[in-house]
Order: sequence, then structure tokens, then C-alpha cells
Amino acid sequence: MSRAVLNSMTDAERLLVAETERDAIADLPEDDLLDLHSRVRRARTKYVKNYRQAASAKVEAVGGRGKGFEQNSRDRDKAEVFELALARVSRQVAVRANQAAAELKAERLAAARERSTGPDVAATPQDGVPAGRARQTRKTTGGIKKDASSRSAGARRQAKRDAR
Repeated sequence: MSRAVLNSMTDAERLLVAETERDAIADLPEDDLLDLHSRVRRARTKYVKNYRQAASAKVEAVGGRGKGFEQNSRDRDKAEVFELALARVSRQVAVRANQAAAELKAERLAAARERSTGPDVAATPQDGVPAGRARQTRKTTGGIKKDASSRSAGARRQAKRDAR
């Protein structure tokens, strides 16, 4: 960041940029980070919009976009400063979100471990299958009939297309 750009900012804007420094956002909770993210995003959007509107208005006056580039540098530089600040906050939000996801996953796995998920050894035998062993699936005609129906439906669709 250029010192000249920071000096051209208002006090509120400088404070907002200062709030996004690495040390300042390191200990913020996720909700405060999200609030800061939205404030920085609004400031960035404001200066991007101002830059684009001023640039488009100067096209006719100066004879092209390239010629008006230097005349509109303040808003462009401020937008860049807020873009960098937004990137810092976004990275920290991502870190917090990953931490929260890891904590939730650990809690979910711990809860799953507490409940028994394996086969019940003391279960009573069903259909002559000993306890603790998986039942074998039986073949039925349902799959064969469904496959045949699917093939014939496909053949009907193709015949309809061929008849066109």
C-alpha cells in the first residue's frame, strides 16, 4: 500500500483498513470476522463503482479509456487497498470455517463411536443365519424384469426418433 493512498483516505477508512491487519483479526470470532468482511466488501464495492462510473464518463471527454486511466487513479487505488484488505479477511474467515468444520466432524465421529454400529453378536438367528453374519441376498425376477422394461422403453424411443 502506498502511503499517499492511505493519507488520502478518511479516518473511518483508515480505521477499517487497520482492523484488517493480521494481528487485529487473529483473535476475532467468526461472527465478528463476517461482519468485518461485509464492511470491507461494501467499501471496496463503493470505490470500484466510483472508479468505473468516472472512467466511463471520461471516455468521450478524453478520447478513450486509456487516456483517462491516469486521471482516475485515486478511486482505483482505494479500491485496490480495500481489495487487499478483503483478501486478508477472507483468508481468516476461511481458516475459522475450516476449524469449525473440523470440530463438528470430530464431534460427529465421537458421537458415532459412542453408539454401537457393528453387528450385534447377541442377536437371535433369523432365517437360519447365525448371529453376527450378514444375510445373503436372494435373486429375484424384479431386476430382470426392470432391465427388460428399460431396454424396451429405449427401443421404443429410438424407433420414434427413426420414424421422423
